[in-house]
Amino acid sequence: MKNVAIAGATGAVGQELLSILAERNFPIKSLKLLASSRSAGRKIKFKGEDITVQELRHDSFDGVDLVLSSAGGSISKEYMPSAVKAGAVVVDNTSYFRMNPEVPLVVPEINPQEIKKHKGIIANPNCSTIIMLVPLFPLYKAFGIERVQACTYQASSGAGATAMEELRLECAALAEGKTFKRTVIPHQYAFNLFPHNSSYNDGSPDKSAVHAPTGYCEEEWKMIAETHKIFGDSSLRVNATCVRVPVLRAHSEALNIRFSKKVSISDIYGILREAPGVEILEEPSKNRWPMPIDASGKDPVLVGRIRVDQSQENTFDMWVVGDQIRKGAALNAVQIAELL
Repeated sequence: MKNVAIAGATGAVGQELLSILAERNFPIKSLKLLASSRSAGRKIKFKGEDITVQELRHDSFDGVDLVLSSAGGSISKEYMPSAVKAGAVVVDNTSYFRMNPEVPLVVPEINPQEIKKHKGIIANPNCSTIIMLVPLFPLYKAFGIERVQACTYQASSGAGATAMEELRLECAALAEGKTFKRTVIPHQYAFNLFPHNSSYNDGSPDKSAVHAPTGYCEEEWKMIAETHKIFGDSSLRVNATCVRVPVLRAHSEALNIRFSKKVSISDIYGILREAPGVEILEEPSKNRWPMPIDASGKDPVLVGRIRVDQSQENTFDMWVVGDQIRKGAALNAVQIAELL
């Protein structure tokens, strides 16, 4: 039984962590819920018990064995070293530690062996990266992959609980002909879509997205760099275009995959039917393929519409949908904790 703390307990991922810990009967001796000072004092139920949220502080981790952190990169940067110093192991869901060479970046279905290399912190990958790689990795192992082009269709859940609520309210307001003032998303979100609103590198010194080349947004570069680290293969060519769409929950991705050896559609289906964390969902005769509403609240990454790319040799298209809050964030973190 472990003493567990959740940093960012009142956010969308924090709430999902609580739900998944209960569902999977994680061995918890004591549970500490941590958040900002404005959320301190709020009560949250866990397995029928009211737990009072405490303010996240540097001394919050005394006696804690495991910290599940989803409070934002700047918060992790400031507070998670204190958790490690207090003797806890941190599974961090923010972007801050992911590309640190001293920190394992783990998807349990892909590289669980990396967990044992931790020095107090294990990083949870970006949600879009996880959703892409869970079905991609078994194909990579079986056939080799030369190149992947990903186009993402990302839900408001990726921007947090406030963005989800704003999308609901904006849809209602615009449907009634009213105006709506947004605070999280910079553009009209209801009945609209736009390239991802993460930091964009336009080439000027003061506006560069962290580590991203000119012309890329940070979300796109995360998918590229994190894939190389998780697969342990920097030669794999990956490119991404990330788009925010007016969907509440679950990200969708169109993947174009060039394999290293000759394969067939039946070969691909054969591998994916046996792949951990993957579910085939489609009814071609009814033009029915995975949708965000199918994946919302579900653990597997859904796959369908696998077809031959007629424009180039040995290349296939695949449609992938996964719940960003679950497998893209909270579930992956809990699976890491279970392996710990």
